Amino acid sequence: MIDPGYLLGLALPETRVTIQERDVMLYALGVGVGADPVDTAQLKFVYEKELQALPSIATVYPAMMSLKRAGNTGIDFTKLVHGSQGFRLHRPFPIKGELVGRATVTDLVDKGEEKGALVYMTGETFDAASGEHIATVTSMYFCRGDGGFGGKSESPAPEPLPPRDPDFSWDQKTPENLALIYRLSGDYNPLHADPEFARRARFERPILHGRATFGLAAHALLRVCCGYQPDRLVGMDARFTAPVYPGESMRTEIWNDGTAVRFRLSVPARGIVALDNGKAEIRS
Repeated sequence: MIDPGYLLGLALPETRVTIQERDVMLYALGVGVGADPVDTAQLKFVYEKELQALPSIATVYPAMMSLKRAGNTGIDFTKLVHGSQGFRLHRPFPIKGELVGRATVTDLVDKGEEKGALVYMTGETFDAASGEHIATVTSMYFCRGDGGFGGKSESPAPEPLPPRDPDFSWDQKTPENLALIYRLSGDYNPLHADPEFARRARFERPILHGRATFGLAAHALLRVCCGYQPDRLVGMDARFTAPVYPGESMRTEIWNDGTAVRFRLSVPARGIVALDNGKAEIRS
């Protein structure tokens, strides 16, 4: 069982990672950028000539948000799922250099002994050489087997999407091997690569990583709202609501009221919403 006295406010060990141009290009390929190899707007994220980083790469580097690095938390990791993801850039994400990550457990919600718990984390990314603040990354994890420790039971309700038709939608057909590409950015969970492992987890085949799904939505926002100008996508947040499979067509629906942009990502063929209550900050 979770020990709130130990976990709440806990600072994880500092993470340092060296990022290279190859990592930036590989991440973009892993979230579907470059599917049209002659689209020069996409090419600048997957080709070293005038290379720029996709903003949502902030959720991946440095890889610091794993609760397994927090020591004896009492969490049953076999029942842990990723509940939400967000980031905010304080400057453009670099295409190379050494990064420092510092993460803290910022909040706990006890949904009840039979309902599980929510663990909220915040990570800060800095340039190791200059100390410049690059990004703030937030995550929430749903620990299905760890409720009943006696903490607060209420969490903020998600802000609903506008009660009207979206202003834009964009469909992306993902390649069958997308998870095999994305995992090379550092998430080697066999659930996303091993068919037998996925079946044991009660999936018909390997599923796509949650952060990859989040990156697909980032690509849609970058295309529809930002004209592929990465400095305009300042930040975004969304809740994970259902898993998706590589090879499926994803639809990102966008409500755009200037800088107040809302979104969700669905799989129309299965009638499911995979990312919901999305909110993005767009620089005009």
